Amino acid sequence: MKLNQIHHVALIVSDYEKSKDFYVNKLGFHIIRENYRSDRQDYKLDLKLGDCELEIFGMKFPPKRVSNPEACGLRHLAFRVDDVEKTVAELESKGIVCEPIRVDEFTGEKMTFFFDPDHLPLELHE
Repeated sequence: MKLNQIHHVALIVSDYEKSKDFYVNKLGFHIIRENYRSDRQDYKLDLKLGDCELEIFGMKFPPKRVSNPEACGLRHLAFRVDDVEKTVAELESKGIVCEPIRVDEFTGEKMTFFFDPDHLPLELHE
Protein backbone atom coordinates (compact mmCIF):
# COMPACT_ATOMS: atom_id res chain seq x y z
CA MET A 1 0.00 0.00 0.00
CA LYS A 2 1.17 3.52 -0.81
CA LEU A 3 -0.51 6.50 0.81
CA ASN A 4 0.47 9.64 -1.07
CA GLN A 5 -0.51 12.45 1.29
CA ILE A 6 -3.31 13.67 3.51
CA HIS A 7 -6.21 14.74 1.30
CA HIS A 8 -8.33 16.64 3.84
CA VAL A 9 -9.15 17.25 7.47
CA ALA A 10 -12.78 17.63 8.55
CA LEU A 11 -14.02 19.88 11.36
CA ILE A 12 -17.46 20.25 12.90
CA VAL A 13 -18.04 23.83 14.04
CA SER A 14 -20.61 25.41 16.32
CA ASP A 15 -20.97 28.72 14.45
CA TYR A 16 -20.70 28.24 10.69
CA GLU A 17 -20.42 31.92 9.70
CA LYS A 18 -17.88 32.71 12.42
CA SER A 19 -15.71 29.73 11.43
CA LYS A 20 -16.03 30.51 7.73
CA ASP A 21 -14.84 34.07 8.41
CA PHE A 22 -11.95 32.79 10.55
CA TYR A 23 -10.59 30.22 8.09
CA VAL A 24 -11.26 32.19 4.87
CA ASN A 25 -10.83 35.86 5.78
CA LYS A 26 -8.33 35.61 8.61
CA LEU A 27 -6.23 32.53 7.76
CA GLY A 28 -6.49 32.76 3.94
CA PHE A 29 -8.05 29.43 2.97
CA HIS A 30 -9.70 29.45 -0.48
CA ILE A 31 -13.29 28.28 -0.95
CA ILE A 32 -13.62 25.30 -3.29
CA ARG A 33 -17.35 24.82 -2.79
CA GLU A 34 -20.06 25.62 -0.28
CA ASN A 35 -23.27 23.63 0.06
CA TYR A 36 -26.29 23.61 2.31
CA ARG A 37 -27.46 20.02 2.88
CA SER A 38 -31.19 20.32 3.62
CA ASP A 39 -31.55 16.64 4.53
CA ARG A 40 -29.03 17.16 7.36
CA GLN A 41 -29.79 20.83 7.97
CA ASP A 42 -26.12 21.72 7.88
CA TYR A 43 -23.53 23.44 5.74
CA LYS A 44 -20.50 21.77 4.18
CA LEU A 45 -17.71 24.14 3.20
CA ASP A 46 -14.70 22.78 1.32
CA LEU A 47 -11.57 24.89 1.65
CA LYS A 48 -8.06 24.60 0.24
CA LEU A 49 -4.66 25.65 1.53
CA GLY A 50 -1.73 24.44 -0.54
CA ASP A 51 -2.24 20.76 -1.28
CA CYS A 52 -4.53 20.10 1.68
CA GLU A 53 -8.27 20.54 1.94
CA LEU A 54 -10.28 21.41 5.02
CA GLU A 55 -13.93 20.42 5.29
CA ILE A 56 -16.04 22.57 7.60
CA PHE A 57 -19.37 21.16 8.73
CA GLY A 58 -21.70 23.72 10.27
CA MET A 59 -24.19 21.77 12.38
CA LYS A 60 -26.90 22.92 14.74
CA PHE A 61 -26.10 21.95 18.33
CA PRO A 62 -22.95 19.86 17.80
CA PRO A 63 -21.59 18.15 20.92
CA LYS A 64 -18.97 20.19 22.78
CA ARG A 65 -15.31 19.51 22.06
CA VAL A 66 -13.29 18.10 24.90
CA SER A 67 -11.44 21.13 26.22
CA ASN A 68 -8.29 19.30 27.27
CA PRO A 69 -5.90 19.18 24.27
CA GLU A 70 -4.38 16.00 25.65
CA ALA A 71 -7.66 14.07 25.21
CA CYS A 72 -7.81 11.11 22.83
CA GLY A 73 -8.45 12.11 19.22
CA LEU A 74 -7.33 15.07 17.13
CA ARG A 75 -4.85 17.07 19.18
CA HIS A 76 -4.24 20.05 16.87
CA LEU A 77 -3.68 21.15 13.28
CA ALA A 78 -0.23 22.51 12.47
CA PHE A 79 0.66 24.97 9.72
CA ARG A 80 4.20 25.30 8.36
CA VAL A 81 5.23 28.95 8.05
CA ASP A 82 8.43 30.66 6.94
CA ASP A 83 8.51 33.18 9.79
CA VAL A 84 6.66 32.51 13.05
CA GLU A 85 7.17 36.06 14.40
CA LYS A 86 5.78 37.66 11.23
CA THR A 87 2.80 35.28 11.14
CA VAL A 88 2.03 35.89 14.83
CA ALA A 89 2.09 39.65 14.17
CA GLU A 90 -0.33 39.22 11.25
CA LEU A 91 -2.69 37.05 13.32
CA GLU A 92 -2.60 39.46 16.25
CA SER A 93 -3.37 42.39 13.91
CA LYS A 94 -6.57 40.47 13.06
CA GLY A 95 -7.46 40.04 16.73
CA ILE A 96 -6.22 36.46 17.04
CA VAL A 97 -4.28 35.87 20.27
CA CYS A 98 -1.23 33.60 20.08
CA GLU A 99 0.66 31.89 22.88
CA PRO A 100 4.29 32.95 23.44
CA ILE A 101 6.66 31.62 20.77
CA ARG A 102 8.81 28.75 21.97
CA VAL A 103 11.35 26.33 20.50
CA ASP A 104 10.41 22.69 19.91
CA GLU A 105 12.74 20.72 22.18
CA PHE A 106 13.22 17.92 19.63
CA THR A 107 13.47 19.79 16.30
CA GLY A 108 14.87 23.12 17.52
CA GLU A 109 12.27 24.91 15.38
CA LYS A 110 10.14 27.86 16.51
CA MET A 111 6.46 27.21 17.18
CA THR A 112 3.38 28.62 18.86
CA PHE A 113 -0.33 27.91 19.25
CA PHE A 114 -3.54 29.85 18.70
CA PHE A 115 -7.17 28.75 18.63
CA ASP A 116 -10.07 28.71 16.19
CA PRO A 117 -13.55 29.96 17.19
CA ASP A 118 -14.38 26.56 18.76
CA HIS A 119 -11.09 26.56 20.67
CA LEU A 120 -9.46 23.91 18.44
CA PRO A 121 -5.70 24.30 18.96
CA LEU A 122 -3.85 25.43 15.82
CA GLU A 123 -0.07 25.46 15.63
CA LEU A 124 2.38 27.57 13.67
CA HIS A 125 5.63 25.69 13.03
CA GLU A 126 8.67 27.26 11.35
